[in-house]
Amino acid sequence: MGRRTDNDSYRDITSFVALGDSFTEGLNDEGLNGTYIGWADRVATVLAGQTASFRYANLAVRGKLLRDVVDEQVGPAVAMAPDLVSLAAGGNDILRRADVDDLAGLFDGAVRKLRGAGCRVMIFTGFDPRPVPVIRMLRGRIAAYNMHLRAIADEHGCDLVDLWSMRVLHDARLWSDDRLHLTTEGHQRVALRALAVLGVTTPAENGDWRTPLPPAQSTPPGWLAARRADLHWAREYAFPWLRRRVRHTSTGDEIPPKRPALESLVTTTRP
Repeated sequence: MGRRTDNDSYRDITSFVALGDSFTEGLNDEGLNGTYIGWADRVATVLAGQTASFRYANLAVRGKLLRDVVDEQVGPAVAMAPDLVSLAAGGNDILRRADVDDLAGLFDGAVRKLRGAGCRVMIFTGFDPRPVPVIRMLRGRIAAYNMHLRAIADEHGCDLVDLWSMRVLHDARLWSDDRLHLTTEGHQRVALRALAVLGVTTPAENGDWRTPLPPAQSTPPGWLAARRADLHWAREYAFPWLRRRVRHTSTGDEIPPKRPALESLVTTTRP
């Protein structure tokens, strides 16, 4: 975790703005009426329980590249002048083989702007994709990007949520069929990890992010079944993604942020 100042107690967090892509928007943690909840909403719910005047905005939109996040979300976040801003982005760029050094420079500039505006900033490393078929090929690039992010957090005194070290996320049951987005349980674990980094104590009934899931009731699939699963994943998720790339479209096109303004949060969602 990055350096902290005397004023960086969670008790000072009366407003929170979340920036990023699908990870922060909340895919695939489904709520009511086709909406998504996600780790950020769950963190905001706990913070709202600590402060009666708490306000929350979530500007994250699925499919956004880091440049999109910087150009479209950082400025509005600065204008809102929140106590806390979360920034998680760059994964979609890495899928597109972007240069991680260039990404780091862009990310650093965004953090400088947010910190310069007086915001406390919480950033996230990428997940370790080693257990994820096909996606694991990006492991080296994600690891290199993570090293940049850790250096940025240290230099600017940011809170760092190290998703790479969350071994519980190696459990495939915490991931959706698309192999890119967490399930509800996965988002709950990330929320608990983020709250711990912020210094927030959560009720025991919310669980511990480190606790492994119960043993699986079925045996792992054999080689042939695993290859069939890979083919299904390619047909349902990889090929549509490639078509969008060819057409220069995104799943986030025409989708507005789900919480574009700092507003009071009224919800019973658990972390």
